[in-house]
Amino acid sequence: MAYLELKNITKKYDDLVAVDQLNFSVEKNEFAVLFGSSAAGKTTTLRCIAGLEKTENGEVWFNQNNFTDAPIQGREMAMVFQTFALYPHLTTHDNLAYPLIKKKIDKNEIAKRISETAEMLRISHALNRKPDTLSGGEQQRLAIGRALIQQPKLLLLDEPLANLDAKLRHDTRAELKRLQRDLNMTMVYATPDQLEALTMGDNITIIKDGKLIQKGTPDELYLNPKNLYVGKMIGSPEMNLINAKIVNNQIELPFGNVSTNKNKKINSDFISTDLMFGIRPNDIHISSNADNYEAKIFLKEPLGDVTILDLTIKDTKLKMILPEEDAIKYETGQNIKVNFNIDNSYLFSNETGVSAFN
Repeated sequence: MAYLELKNITKKYDDLVAVDQLNFSVEKNEFAVLFGSSAAGKTTTLRCIAGLEKTENGEVWFNQNNFTDAPIQGREMAMVFQTFALYPHLTTHDNLAYPLIKKKIDKNEIAKRISETAEMLRISHALNRKPDTLSGGEQQRLAIGRALIQQPKLLLLDEPLANLDAKLRHDTRAELKRLQRDLNMTMVYATPDQLEALTMGDNITIIKDGKLIQKGTPDELYLNPKNLYVGKMIGSPEMNLINAKIVNNQIELPFGNVSTNKNKKINSDFISTDLMFGIRPNDIHISSNADNYEAKIFLKEPLGDVTILDLTIKDTKLKMILPEEDAIKYETGQNIKVNFNIDNSYLFSNETGVSAFN
């Protein structure tokens, strides 16, 4: 059995089904990411794990024990909220001490843990300051510290970096990953940010409308999306999607035909049905072959080391990525020839969104 396992969890708010028959598991010492857009059910799932919400159906198992109806205090879990939830009238020291005082921990042990936690999170200099005098990053580290100091067996983090600026989010992501590895701690991290999901998660569980869509490593989700939703959610810029059909073992696109992906077999149920052909921007390449597709550059999006070229092939809009040293050779309005890396292409049902590959 997994270290943490949700079995067919359902949570409703009146007529709204926030979590719908969700099965979700995490191994010990894993950095697990719960990934989905706003209102996907991430926060509710974490609250069900923590015991802050009572579920209508299903079970929560943790460390081989059924915690479905266990009191919050006995779950040996801690949760970091998006809003930090710090006590504004208490100093950093007292914010860290508070959960330990509530548990009647020995004073010497409290002092030891505060010293170790503050040093680990680099907030020792701020122990006598109150939250409103701390930077956003310091407040975030304090919120994480107040959870870590309890030495939980499971740490739940609900979009904890959402309120930080881009540079601080980048630094804190690395810090969190380092802490998780150094402490051998099991963490479940909820986020709507694919960059956070891909860079931090050992495994990523994608949910939509409270339902499990797909679970896997970052590479598995990127290379083998099981449906259109996952294909669009994973990868930046987003996968190009083009209306298509399979005709005579060729993929028929609005601007011409391409061969099928030789690495994957197409399910016969999708032959002659309406499909979506998917190709990622980094799998479109400039070509000198006269037989390839003629595209027009209508926009350049410089991103530093790379540039996104927005193209049109007839009436179809696509994005491709070039290294900056190559992109400077091309101008907006210029016509170029491009081809596709078909062996990295995808097909999805236009009706259901499921992958057309077996």
